[in-house]
Amino acid sequence: MSFISRFYSDQPVPAEHRSNFRHLYLDIAWFGVLAASSLGFVGVYAARLGATAFQIGLLSVGPAIANLIFALPAGRWLERQKIDAAVFWTAAFHRAFYLVWVFLPFFLSAQGQIWALVGLTLIMHIPGTALAVGFNALFAEAVPSNWRGHVAGMRNALLSVTFIAVSLICGQILQRMTFPVGYQVVFAIGFVGGAMSTFHLWFVAPHRDGSKGLSTGRGLRDLAWPSVGRTLKSALHRPADGRRLRLPRSEVLRGSYGKLIAVLFGFHLALYLSIPLFPVHWVNNLHLTDGQIGLGTAIFYVSVFFGSTQLSRLVHKLGNQHVIALGAVFMASYPAFMAAADGPTLFLVGSACGGLGWSLVGGALANYLLEKIPGDDRPAYLAWYNLAINAAVLLGSLIGPVVGRYVGIPVALFLGAALRLVMAIVIWRWE
Repeated sequence: MSFISRFYSDQPVPAEHRSNFRHLYLDIAWFGVLAASSLGFVGVYAARLGATAFQIGLLSVGPAIANLIFALPAGRWLERQKIDAAVFWTAAFHRAFYLVWVFLPFFLSAQGQIWALVGLTLIMHIPGTALAVGFNALFAEAVPSNWRGHVAGMRNALLSVTFIAVSLICGQILQRMTFPVGYQVVFAIGFVGGAMSTFHLWFVAPHRDGSKGLSTGRGLRDLAWPSVGRTLKSALHRPADGRRLRLPRSEVLRGSYGKLIAVLFGFHLALYLSIPLFPVHWVNNLHLTDGQIGLGTAIFYVSVFFGSTQLSRLVHKLGNQHVIALGAVFMASYPAFMAAADGPTLFLVGSACGGLGWSLVGGALANYLLEKIPGDDRPAYLAWYNLAINAAVLLGSLIGPVVGRYVGIPVALFLGAALRLVMAIVIWRWE
């Protein structure tokens, strides 16, 4: 079977589902435009404005704070709403903020823009949290269970292709246009992508025979932003029997599951210790151009895409746990290559290794976690995982810049790589 054929079904798509499927494909393709432009370059833009690693870390902290505070209220609010309308309007309110990014240089100084981006990121993720929770429910109701794997695979392919192409295009735009006009153009492209994605969500409607449940397959959107991905949406999904959402129960953490959550907390903490340091290192230490950064981003997601094609084979041979550990080793090489780099070559090599690692970790982690929890009580268990991951995002995004300030960013990146490698060994040996 060829690679392309994996995204096609032997059965024709039923006529009553064609509209939903088509608009779900166009939704994710346009979201790829947003992700590869505005989301992909906002950290680099902040670094070029003179942002510190701490300020860039706050860009990651905002979504985590919004998820921790508003996820449960958003879930309760969604219970009382028509799900397709709720997803459309939360997407509209969330993505309207990207237009504000375009006009910041007209009104604010460099430092004013940095703090405005931090504040806007926090505010916009209030409706964004409801969108993350609600979309999974809409997907489950709009796509029959026997078609979810097919639709998820097509969405993954479209997102990755769009992301790669738009990353390269944006890099060239920034290379050829003056600062900050190039970034204003890139942010405008991102807003258009978000608006068009939202437009197509309007046409996605629950099917009358749609069954509620967790969607299958893990999209690249989740791989790129794990703190607001599938685990949050799964944990807060309304139970099928109509029970109201509950606060996570503490007894869930007794025994081996609590220890597993501690291990995964440590792993995500190791990941986010380095993430705020990358844009500052690229701009101030490596002096990379925007075109080179765009190329590195594209290479990262090329590796994610092709690594994902080998995921099933590796999981069958090694199991989800060992695939996660193997992926964590590749992810440990990413900050190590960045720290050792003195130009674009090792930066590009590290991007390829990091993307490969992320494809393995992101693809196997959700299934590994589901192996460890009872099937009839998933929301309570996944809610604790979500809380732990968002706490790791908060702590890692704040601690990493502090370490970088005292020991220097290259040393901090090597320390982050070492901690990632330690957690890879722990996960490999975990029983």
